[in-house]
Amino acid sequence: MATSFPDQTRVVVIGGGIIGCSTAYHLAKAGCDEVVLLERKKLTSGSTWHAAGVVGQLRSSANITRLLGHSVALYAALEEETGQATGWRASGSLRLACSKDRRIEYQRAITTARSFGLEMELLTPAEAKGLFPVMNVDDLDCAIYLPSDGVASPSDLTMALAKGARMNGASIFEETKVTGFNIREGRLEGVKTDKGEISCEAAVIATGIWSRALGKLAGVNIPIQPSHHHYIVTDRIEGLTPNTPAMRDPDKLTYFKEEIGGLITGGYEFNPIPYRESPIPEDHEFKLFPEEIEHFEQLMLPAIERIPALESVGVKQWFNGLEAFTEDTMFILGEAPEVRGLFVGCGFNSMGIASGGGAGMALASWILEGEPPYDLWAVDIRRFSDFHRSDERVAVRALEGQAHHYVMGWPHYEMQAGRPFRRSPVYERLAANRACFGNKTGWERPNWFAPRGVEPKDEYSFGRANWFAHVGEEHRAAREAVALFDMSYFSKFAFLGRDAEAVLQRICSGNVGKEPGRVTYTQMLNERGGIECDLTVARLSENAYYIVTGTAFATHDSSHIRRHTPEDADAALIDVTSAHGTLALMGPKARDVLSRVAEGDIGNDGFPFGHVREIFVAGAPVRAIRITFVGELGWELHIPSEYMVTVYDALKGAGAEFGIKDAGYRAIDSLRLEKGYRVWAADIGPDYTPLEAGLGFTVSFKKNVDFIGRDALVRQREAPLTKRLAIFTVDDPEMILLGRETIYREGKRVGWLTSAGHGYTVGKDIGLGYVRDDGGVTDDDLASGNYELEVADRRVPATLHLAPLYDPENKKVRG
Repeated sequence: MATSFPDQTRVVVIGGGIIGCSTAYHLAKAGCDEVVLLERKKLTSGSTWHAAGVVGQLRSSANITRLLGHSVALYAALEEETGQATGWRASGSLRLACSKDRRIEYQRAITTARSFGLEMELLTPAEAKGLFPVMNVDDLDCAIYLPSDGVASPSDLTMALAKGARMNGASIFEETKVTGFNIREGRLEGVKTDKGEISCEAAVIATGIWSRALGKLAGVNIPIQPSHHHYIVTDRIEGLTPNTPAMRDPDKLTYFKEEIGGLITGGYEFNPIPYRESPIPEDHEFKLFPEEIEHFEQLMLPAIERIPALESVGVKQWFNGLEAFTEDTMFILGEAPEVRGLFVGCGFNSMGIASGGGAGMALASWILEGEPPYDLWAVDIRRFSDFHRSDERVAVRALEGQAHHYVMGWPHYEMQAGRPFRRSPVYERLAANRACFGNKTGWERPNWFAPRGVEPKDEYSFGRANWFAHVGEEHRAAREAVALFDMSYFSKFAFLGRDAEAVLQRICSGNVGKEPGRVTYTQMLNERGGIECDLTVARLSENAYYIVTGTAFATHDSSHIRRHTPEDADAALIDVTSAHGTLALMGPKARDVLSRVAEGDIGNDGFPFGHVREIFVAGAPVRAIRITFVGELGWELHIPSEYMVTVYDALKGAGAEFGIKDAGYRAIDSLRLEKGYRVWAADIGPDYTPLEAGLGFTVSFKKNVDFIGRDALVRQREAPLTKRLAIFTVDDPEMILLGRETIYREGKRVGWLTSAGHGYTVGKDIGLGYVRDDGGVTDDDLASGNYELEVADRRVPATLHLAPLYDPENKKVRG
């Protein structure tokens, strides 16, 4: 532990709040003996000191729930380890429901909790009042209780982490301002401060509301928006004890936490107040803003309805402080794609105390091991795009994220702020044809099309939604005739150079060394064999490839490819997404339609499956790829943007006699489920190998290249797999599968559904999910079991399938 200010260390952690102190603690605890933490003022003086200190665990992601569980385990042991009080109490938490829809949301949450290994109970209003006796339950339908949640004192907890970091050799320097970074050829070499420069291998930006501005000094995009968050602390209220659980009342937008016999009372309003001043003043230290009494009234009045004593109790202190929010309500972790060795941990959306322990652990692992401890895509900094460099765009979308905190967790919910934004060249055509658009990474993505007389607008429901039948018609068009999908939102790259093949052969598990004109569906793996990227690689010429990946994965996948391209390689990756629109023509009549407007041979012999050709459609140059994600004969047509409208109009005209229909993403999702096609970030990801995911056929063990992850897969083939992806169906037509439903085999919990939806051709709801068993999972094991799915706190019989439900021999695809 350094006593004088160092000029060199291994890791610099910037920020003395709970995230920075937790990261320093975990780094030092893991044996990293050169850790320096820098704080511009005093520890906790930014947002940590005025946090409410409520620690909840359950999230929609299994691994984020797991990360928050690490926080709980750490906080329970930290005081004994360090001798520093933390204020931790495992007093549990309550969530209240005032409607039948909220009850259904909670029943599904209970199932999700069980899937992820948490126990959660559904309570009657009377049972809930027994745990929180000062509340009014007249309007309650039910409540849920998670006994392992808790509360903590944010400042005390952070000081305990700081003490633990020092005990393990870390050095902490307060009153030290970071002024910049030393970056050479895209790699961090040092951190500049007002006391001098520190050379280092890695640094972490964990500076809360200052993180966006600090990131800009390094050319790093950190899409957070500082915004006001309000709560009060009351005098004592008779009937509260230190063991009273924290309580959230989302239908009234409020939360409550016992505090020295009184209550912390706050909430998340639909019209939050952003902080626009830039830069944040230098003297912002342990700072609060004046009370916004009129603004807070919208929260206080419903809070009084819930806790009548609030009407007369005294207010001990008013908190109006700044916190950092993101557009999707998830925080930001990971290595910045712009700078090697520079990591980020911020944007915690008022979840910093709950997340702090796990986030610090994850960042420490990322730094020391070169990868996170498990898949953290939900919070990965690489989920953002270039447009997030716009302060105005970030502010608009992040404010909606903050306001979304207590919105009903509807299936298929679509955010609305700042839309429309990124639009396909045929957007106006689709809108005129009554498209209902969703939003994906800023793109207006057509979700479904409304017939005449039906408003193209989602009506949210936990039952069959208003679009259900209309999506079914689009699905049937693709299966029985022909459908046209605008998929311009795909992320697309050119990979060029003499070494392009060698680089891709090393990164890809599939064989992309085929002759020009061939297409390879492949994964890119980590050293553990986990799937980092899932994409299509088309070879255009000896030194040119065309890579297509998912809408949201442009930054992630491009970063992965660039970081695995040797510096001396003659290979360059170029984002060409905006240069090419994409129309997917799919269905048994697709060839009939395309032949009316295309020049050249598109017959099965002249243009077989898995090939790419440069053709002309309606006179326009088109890159046609014979591949599918819906399980039918068809082509992806990649079209220079200026020709998109021409090609779209020509295909619609030629397809009229064949019953062509516009179709959207929800039809794609239904069609791909019937084929068992996997989606990255849902069914596959860094925690799953191709062998576990049933994608072993994509792996080329025979190619003469030691591709990344190969050794791990070879070892995995030598023993039974401990988890296997399978397909599940339920016969009950009223049973709606959405994903995260618990899988039971012979009454034992063995996994959960990773994605789900309705299959209109098979007439059943379908889910994909992994069956887990540490002793191994064979085909015989899978086939011999009796299965159930828990859906909204209710178990129903299920059938497991090892083969796709539709066209398992791929005759349609290759016809």
